[in-house]
Amino acid sequence: MVVNAILKETESRMKSALEFLSQQYASIRAGRANPSVLDKITVDYYGTPTPINQIAAISVSEARVIVIQPWDLSLLAAVEKSIQKSDLGINPQNDGKVIRLIFPQLTEDRRKEISKEISHMAEETKISIRNIRRDSMDKIKNSKKNSEITEDELKKAEKKIQDFTDKVCIDIDKLCSTKISQTMEI
Repeated sequence: MVVNAILKETESRMKSALEFLSQQYASIRAGRANPSVLDKITVDYYGTPTPINQIAAISVSEARVIVIQPWDLSLLAAVEKSIQKSDLGINPQNDGKVIRLIFPQLTEDRRKEISKEISHMAEETKISIRNIRRDSMDKIKNSKKNSEITEDELKKAEKKIQDFTDKVCIDIDKLCSTKISQTMEI
């Protein structure tokens, strides 16, 4: 029972780290219009910071254009101001009804820079995965030390933890290479 609880916790924590990396990658601007780049931007909506996707319809009209249409047109200026204040690096175009974000083509240097950031994020996630593995191995060894599990259970649990760690690291590498290839394509 102790082993199963530790294994479930380990798996859950590693999956959370992988999901977090996936969310980070989604918010990286890779030259294509991706609505998730707006996820971190909030607008002052009657005194409450509210994410743009909760106060407006967001769509991708072309490969490099995001259209933001607030449900309340009085928020148009506030949405525009929030986008300008953000670190998005794109100047919004307001036509009185919608806001258009036109994503410029990335330069070769910028693509290489983004690829390095992507690789760095992947490595940071692998470090956190290895830390989770270490914590789980320590818990398993303490269970053995306290005579809660047998030597065979210890070895099986260590192998399961290592196998899952290897699987998650492979998933991280796949995610990283996919994102880099998306970034590097023109």
